Amino acid sequence: MNNKVFIVVEVPLIEEKYEVYIPIGKKIHKVAMILSKAVSELSGGHYPIKENPMLYSKMTGKPYNINMTVKDTDIRNGTEIILI
Repeated sequence: MNNKVFIVVEVPLIEEKYEVYIPIGKKIHKVAMILSKAVSELSGGHYPIKENPMLYSKMTGKPYNINMTVKDTDIRNGTEIILI
């Protein structure tokens, strides 16, 4: 799985965490949309799909640039991110 990284996504709105693999070649905006839809499905609709979901670093609290690809960020295997 050289083209994916394993991350932990924390979703404060529903107080849940999910362990997922995300593609390293996709832009953060696209990954955030995919995660938003997946979390909505996994939570049985408790998490509403957002038009512009944002991903934040759990370590720094800073948002990820939506125009960067995953491989161009500090996201690596085991990284914890926050989906808002």
